[in-house]
Amino acid sequence: MLWVGAPEMTFQSRLFTRRALLGAVLVSATLPRVALAQMEQRSSAGREETDMKIQIAFNGRNFTATLYDNPSARDLASMLPLDLAIDDYSNNEKIAYLPRKLTEEGSGPFADEAPGDLCYYAPWGNLAFFYAGYRYSKGLIRLGRLDGGIEPLLTRGKFPLRIEPVS
Repeated sequence: MLWVGAPEMTFQSRLFTRRALLGAVLVSATLPRVALAQMEQRSSAGREETDMKIQIAFNGRNFTATLYDNPSARDLASMLPLDLAIDDYSNNEKIAYLPRKLTEEGSGPFADEAPGDLCYYAPWGNLAFFYAGYRYSKGLIRLGRLDGGIEPLLTRGKFPLRIEPVS
């Protein structure tokens, strides 16, 4: 067999090149599956619901949310009760700035974003109450889920906000 451009190549070096090529193909074929499995594992981590419920009140509306079992959600719970302001941001969320930043321990990408998610946006130090579709972005940490739907979030405007533990 004639190898064009590499006449000095021996049988052994050709065999090594074929093995390296085959190995690279096999590794590249399995990487997407491994990365997907790791991402799924991270996305479900910290999404276990707890028995920690919070009461949220603004503009005469009262509703609850269930916090997930993750360090950021526990940090939020340790700050309660809170008196904040809630305001519209974009066309899919309401936000409220916390008096201090929450821990980012255990944060990472997640999937299954849905209206009703309660998140923390670490770069700005604010809570994000999603009432329409959104996509994960770096720095976003899911804290929990609104109970009973998104309807209270559909009122536009800026209002005083009270968040406290449900007793």
